[in-house]
Amino acid sequence: MDACAVKFALRSGGDELVHLTVSGHPGSGTTTLVSNLCRRNGWTSVNGGEIFREEAARRGMNLEEFSILCVNDEEVDRNLDLELKRRMSLDNGPDIVESRLAGWWAYRLNIDCIRVWLSVSENERALRVVNREGGSVDYQQEKIVQRMEADASRYAKLYDINIESMEPYNCIIEGDEIGAEKVLEQVLAHMG
Repeated sequence: MDACAVKFALRSGGDELVHLTVSGHPGSGTTTLVSNLCRRNGWTSVNGGEIFREEAARRGMNLEEFSILCVNDEEVDRNLDLELKRRMSLDNGPDIVESRLAGWWAYRLNIDCIRVWLSVSENERALRVVNREGGSVDYQQEKIVQRMEADASRYAKLYDINIESMEPYNCIIEGDEIGAEKVLEQVLAHMG
């Protein structure tokens, strides 16, 4: 099925909405997958991290300062997620939304789309981060675990979401043993 046919097949209620959400823990390859899908299909995307960076810039804060503000002020964090959900719900909005909670938001908003979760072990994600940013595997793995625990606590508190639950996902890809091209192939096969 070509990209135009895929777009048509994935319309919801006559309006083009999000076709795919892509989620996974840091280092799982979500950004690479989204980039490959956009390049192949001529699609647009939005990343939750982009919204975060936009808001930090709007407030005249660097990312570290803004991160601290988000931790200390739950309303700021909630507003970022509201903006992501708003963009997901726009007619003629982005074709792909990438964030850790994008699949959950599409599920809860009843957006009929493919909700991808890239599942990659902590060790493999740490190796990928080391290759990208440097440091030791042990150090990066420790950072990954700390971030996962903090995020899991925040998602449970703010939204009653267990980030480890695969309930909202209709396409789960085990990415430890396969490269970016095979991940792309599996998503395209799921799209049919």
